[in-house]
Amino acid sequence: MIKNYFKKLCVAFLILSSTLAIAQEIPSPKSHFGFNIGDDYQLATYTQTEAYFKKLAETSKRVKLVDIGKTEEGRTQYMMIMSSPENLKKLDRYKEISQQLAHAEITPEQAKALAQEGKAVVWIDGGLHANETVGAHQLIQTAYEFASRTDPETLRILDNVIILFTHANPDGQELVSNWYMREKDPKKRSLSGLPKLYEKYAGHDNNRDFFMLNLKETQNMGRQLFVEWIPQIMYNHHQAGPAGTVVAGPPYRDPFNYVFDATILTSLDAVGAAMHNRMNVENKAGYTQRGGSVYSTWYNGGLRTTTYFHNMVGLLTEIIGSPTPSDIPLVPSRLLPSGDSPNPITPRKWYFKNSIDYSVSLNYAVLGYAQRYHDELLYNIYQMGKNSIDRGKKDNWSFSPKKIDAINAAAKSSTSEGASEFGRGRGIISMKAFDTVMKAPLNRDPRGYILSADQPDFNSAIKFLNALIRTGILVQKATAPFSVGGKSYPAGSYVVKTDQAFRPHVLDMFEPQDHPNDFKYEGSAPTPPYDAAGWTLAYMMDVKFDRLQDDFNGPFERIPFGQLLKPENKLTSGSSFVLSAAQNDSYTAVNDLLKAKADVYRSNENGDFYVSASGNAKSILEKANVKVKSAAAPKNKTKIAAGRIALWDTYGGSMASGWVRWMMEQYHYNATVIYPQDIDAGDLKSKYDVIVFVGGAIPALPNAGAAGRGGGFNAPTPQDIPNEYKKQTGRITADKSISQIKKFLEEGGKVVTIGSSTNLAYHLQLPVRNAMVEIVNGTEKRLPDEKYYVPGSVLNVEVDSKQQANWGMEKEADVYFDNSPVFRLTGDAIAAGKIKPLMWFNSATPLRSGWAWGQAYLQDGVTAFEANIGKGKLYAFGPEIAFRAQTHGTFKLIFNQLYK
Repeated sequence: MIKNYFKKLCVAFLILSSTLAIAQEIPSPKSHFGFNIGDDYQLATYTQTEAYFKKLAETSKRVKLVDIGKTEEGRTQYMMIMSSPENLKKLDRYKEISQQLAHAEITPEQAKALAQEGKAVVWIDGGLHANETVGAHQLIQTAYEFASRTDPETLRILDNVIILFTHANPDGQELVSNWYMREKDPKKRSLSGLPKLYEKYAGHDNNRDFFMLNLKETQNMGRQLFVEWIPQIMYNHHQAGPAGTVVAGPPYRDPFNYVFDATILTSLDAVGAAMHNRMNVENKAGYTQRGGSVYSTWYNGGLRTTTYFHNMVGLLTEIIGSPTPSDIPLVPSRLLPSGDSPNPITPRKWYFKNSIDYSVSLNYAVLGYAQRYHDELLYNIYQMGKNSIDRGKKDNWSFSPKKIDAINAAAKSSTSEGASEFGRGRGIISMKAFDTVMKAPLNRDPRGYILSADQPDFNSAIKFLNALIRTGILVQKATAPFSVGGKSYPAGSYVVKTDQAFRPHVLDMFEPQDHPNDFKYEGSAPTPPYDAAGWTLAYMMDVKFDRLQDDFNGPFERIPFGQLLKPENKLTSGSSFVLSAAQNDSYTAVNDLLKAKADVYRSNENGDFYVSASGNAKSILEKANVKVKSAAAPKNKTKIAAGRIALWDTYGGSMASGWVRWMMEQYHYNATVIYPQDIDAGDLKSKYDVIVFVGGAIPALPNAGAAGRGGGFNAPTPQDIPNEYKKQTGRITADKSISQIKKFLEEGGKVVTIGSSTNLAYHLQLPVRNAMVEIVNGTEKRLPDEKYYVPGSVLNVEVDSKQQANWGMEKEADVYFDNSPVFRLTGDAIAAGKIKPLMWFNSATPLRSGWAWGQAYLQDGVTAFEANIGKGKLYAFGPEIAFRAQTHGTFKLIFNQLYK
């Protein structure tokens, strides 16, 4: 007995010694930052955080620090891999297992064996939206806990889970923390009034870039998520929770996207329950779920949401909290327990440390679930992938709201003809109606898509394919000419089949989204979607593809996962060359030629570019990634020069302007960013040839145009703004700015307006009116949402492709439309030559993808026009033609206006 006592004492001593050694070896946040994470009025910069991450990697055998790439501002973006020292030694093997299970190209028996051998992989990030300061700081604290703690729960997690702690926005943390900490007096510190976007181009929209992956940070994270590690669970931390709660989390409200596997939904229930339970057990009240918040699982493109289409359990929490203490307000409707919020919280003072503690507990809840069910998670991602492969290999009919409507219509039709009985009043429909829709050959899901190499803008198709490849999609290339269904395709064409594990994402990028009609009750206004309702990328990028419903094969080679494609364009011999205006990349090459002082001409017929092979033009074209053909220049042509471009922006940064700035840089345009004070200073024509106003720039004219304030955003008081940013403050005003813009136009300048900035047409008293109105008691009123509502969706418009503004466009185009401006031209505006319609709706059903309630109102509405004002021109584009730099199919509507 004494012997056993001493044995236990020795074991206890060894554990204590180990604990003390780790505690002494691993630096605490306070020892590094000088304050505890969660202390009031204290924020850490990324520079400090990066140094701390390096210390953890140096001092802990549980940490491997991985450089995943550079940010847009050139900082190193890190991912900390944490697990037991034994697991870290076999990371390559565990990554291989995760990939094999996710791709699901193995047998169930092999998958079960790998699920037993492997470790669950869980992604936890922070800091994506940098002004949501809890995110980056909970990441620091959680990393310290897992580097230092020796309690049984932590050790079990480290033994069974590989954790990917990822900083999502280093640049943003540096900006926000420095801005907050600039005040010496803690009580004066504030997160408001940031002078610029906390992601160089996109700001908050960095969380809308994950199917496009334009930005360096999202490319870095996308590679780890969809190509390298493919975690079974990913957890995305955000702010802020709904008023009267602390945190909103899984499971989420309907609708969910119909293309992904049902196991995603039930997994969200399971992991959400683990998170919710832990909060309740620890007496951390205020968790809400489902209808308790606005978050759904419909949208693709967010850091969390894109994972659903890759069979991952994507988690989002939105938590309250700030380094400046705040209050949980009184919201009486939140106080009564419900299924959405079974453990409400009462009003109270709230501190930063409270939010950090909640976040760490939520991380532990997720990781605790993963360690208990690691083999199940590993096998489930395999099974979901296998389900997708199986669906893609056979005839399959997916359900959608439109198909349900078709079934009901078929039932009513057969009932009215006396051919069937409508369930004797019980609402049961004959199977004949079901079979009419769900066995119709034309309603089958596709087996794959072919992107022919001979399409007008094959380079943009390659960019589309690269977006798929960055998200882990398997793409195949034709090594020789082939035929399918009686149609011939050249070598170099590409194939994307649906018999692959990430089939949901493939469908979501090629097929239209069919958002359900979402109303709280009959006759109510529509319930807004969380973000967009439709976004089919192939449509927005104007990619030409054939949709095959029968299986097909050919001389196809697989492109290795994650390997990007490059255009294969070779310059032919000749004395002069033509670059098609239909190719976006032609504009890049032209800009390079103009910078090299080459003579470039445009055809006055279709806008194609012509350049002789003299000087260094040929060497520039040889390096250009664009198709160039040998051709003589037409007689009817005009020499062009680079325009002096100004792009509006505002204090704090406009996301729409940031995306256009990014786009112009990619296509090698030189643009000067200007602010309201620059416009008010006048003399614009001596400095610029064209000014671009994105949505939000031009304020609405009361009772004349679209709603929306525009013109700029709130800024701190002048004495609180650093000198370098003072020139950026102000708004576009009707009494001062508009007169300078009008003068610029009259003197021969060009102005491009997009979205709500087409309000400029009303300020200039052009003969146009808002088309989306009705007459109520003799007064013109905007159509209410109950009658007309089109959240972000893809719509089809007719295009006058002969107009110079539209050169390179086809007769129809898919545009991104978000309750965008639509016009009626009044009087003799067209006949008098004052206005030329550029695009309009020629159908009562223009919806291509998404949701368009009351879309019939759009018919014959003009959605873009050109107006002569003095010697200059105003271009008004109602749709979001540069939306998030995703809408490659409408980029030319901007590019064409940027030359002189």
